[in-house]
Amino acid sequence: MTELSFMEKKENPIRIKNVDANFEREPLNAYRFKGGAITDSWQAVAMLESESGVRKVGLGTQGVLWSDARVAAGHSESAGNALMYAMSERGLQLIKGNSFTNPVQLLDAVLPEVLNYGRKITGITDLRKTFALNSLVCVDNAAWLLYAHENKMNTFDEMIPAAYRPGLSYRHEKVASIPSFSVGTTAERIKTAADEGYFIMKLKTGAAGTQKEMLEKDIAFLTTLHKTIGHYETPYTKSGKIPYYFDANGRYEQKDTMLRFLDHAKKIGAFEQIAVIEEPFQESNEVYVGDMGVRVAADESAHTVEDAARRIEQGYSAIAVKAIAKTLSMTMKIVQYAYEKKVPCFCADLTVNPILVDWNKSVAARLSPFPNMSIGLQETNGHQYYKNWDRLMSYHPKEGATWTKTQKGVYPTDATFYAQSAGILEPSAHYEDLFR
Repeated sequence: MTELSFMEKKENPIRIKNVDANFEREPLNAYRFKGGAITDSWQAVAMLESESGVRKVGLGTQGVLWSDARVAAGHSESAGNALMYAMSERGLQLIKGNSFTNPVQLLDAVLPEVLNYGRKITGITDLRKTFALNSLVCVDNAAWLLYAHENKMNTFDEMIPAAYRPGLSYRHEKVASIPSFSVGTTAERIKTAADEGYFIMKLKTGAAGTQKEMLEKDIAFLTTLHKTIGHYETPYTKSGKIPYYFDANGRYEQKDTMLRFLDHAKKIGAFEQIAVIEEPFQESNEVYVGDMGVRVAADESAHTVEDAARRIEQGYSAIAVKAIAKTLSMTMKIVQYAYEKKVPCFCADLTVNPILVDWNKSVAARLSPFPNMSIGLQETNGHQYYKNWDRLMSYHPKEGATWTKTQKGVYPTDATFYAQSAGILEPSAHYEDLFR
């Protein structure tokens, strides 16, 4: 393969001598959304070795159902994961023997070819860009670690290129730990989480069935939810009331159906507590959402910075960013664009492992405050769904650090969190051993 185009006229390139990949399967308690479920999470691991002999290992958690539900529907769960893993491997092979100066440029160079490869092997000619980005998280993370090492950068802050620093310049002392509850979760279970101190929770709506059945079930859920926890108080919102964060995962086919859900929220007094509704409509539905009276967030439809810009034009007034699902490189671009447009961002999860939780937290802690809230926001649901969460936690290079544990619904992101870059720049012995 010829030199990648971004190499031209760049100084101090990092040449990749060797690449390698591996993965581990982690069983989950079934997590139901988008009309499907995930029960087996593949942890993809990429190794990059530079010409100078330095090796860095990056992690990625695969989210096949989340990133393109058609792949999940058309294959067994293992086959869907294998297809995404093949795309990670393709990305590594494109990089091998080539050079890069900065991971953002590296991603720009390999993403189109990895996406085209994915479209060939899945047979889906319009495979979503998010699927390719998800496959490249492990590669991108390894590239960032190598970039930091080769350029003698010792902290996450040093690692952020100057162009993206304004959007990642805040310093929250706390970050909300947002659990996620799948469709069909009882209000009692959500109440238990609220009693434990969780003050904002991701609540999946878009129940199974026809649009009429879905709306009836969602309205019934909202009614019970509001009766159960609507009166709870929190110090982290301006109103002092617990906020609602709904994620419909594109299940609403018509804007009118969503407006009927919101009308019911007004009727029962829950409307003012809705902080955000994420991805109510399918990506292909380009209806304007800026006149619905609530903050509507784009998540998986904001694949790239260009897609985020289009969503903002359609009235989306928040972006759920995922450094652990769309790569840190693309996330930096999206965050900076949203910052310039004064559109708030928050971090959503992909049911990732504990080390990746801290890659995401490193972004969440630096985002400008979300409207009407006083701390950073980060969804993190791995502890709910991984059957072996404690074992995964033992792989974290800073296992036991204060910021790795939720305390009364929040992560303390104090001076040590920033000084030690959440531990993400340090090697994990477990994952390093996969390449010995």
